[in-house]
Amino acid sequence: MTPAWLDRAEYPFESHRLDVGAGRLHYVDEGSGAPILMVHGTPTWSFLYRHLIKALRGRYRCVVPDHLGFGLSDRPTRFSYRPHDQARNLARLVDTLGLKDFTLVVHDFGGPIGLSYAIEHPERVSRLVLFNTWMWSLEDDRRLRLIGRMLGGRLGRVLYERLGFSVRVMLRHAIADRSRYTPAVERQYLRPLDGHTTWIYARELLGSSDWYDALWRRRERLAAIPALLAWGMKDPAFAGFLPRWRGVFDLAQVIELPDCGHAPPEERAPELLPFLVQFLEA
Repeated sequence: MTPAWLDRAEYPFESHRLDVGAGRLHYVDEGSGAPILMVHGTPTWSFLYRHLIKALRGRYRCVVPDHLGFGLSDRPTRFSYRPHDQARNLARLVDTLGLKDFTLVVHDFGGPIGLSYAIEHPERVSRLVLFNTWMWSLEDDRRLRLIGRMLGGRLGRVLYERLGFSVRVMLRHAIADRSRYTPAVERQYLRPLDGHTTWIYARELLGSSDWYDALWRRRERLAAIPALLAWGMKDPAFAGFLPRWRGVFDLAQVIELPDCGHAPPEERAPELLPFLVQFLEA
């Protein structure tokens, strides 16, 4: 059932669901042609990629899931919501749909979640598109370590679960250009928000460090995949991660977005589309 709060003009997509054991995973599957898998982070959901889906579904098959606990997916009480378990759900979706030779698009926590599949199955991923993400332990980043410890503790839990902190403060602060991030758009992130799930993600910023590092140690498995790095340079958290990613890939196209914050698909989709289409068709 479509929730009453959902803006169908912004998100005019048919819903699909897959039982992944712990609950039903909601996903968009629009268009036909070469597949593109888009993976969101926190506190967003497939709504983040709506502009790209609308623009690309005429020539590509756009598969865009909501992780459990996000968007239109189930919120099972006994699921861990840890990134490595969300990665297993994503792998189940990819295998169920039989996706091969697909472009993988990732953002935020969608980086480690989605790239874990590419590391395990590089032969099935033809291209990578990275928006402001990471895939290594943040324990050595003093600023992010302090933020992770504060938000992953008791205070953070209250802020996330009772006050919608992840959208009302964290996402709002991370968006540099709010001319497109209107109050109506923000409501589409607030209405399906599960504060407990997003707090777990805040906790796992540091809590899953061993898993992130295990992925990073295998980064050479990504090196030969053509990559597009589209980076918001006003991201208060991840702007400085771009040089590290440049060193991963043998062939990478880099787009620096000087007036964009943490969420390029939300802030700069029209400007990105020509570069993205050229990359997909190269």
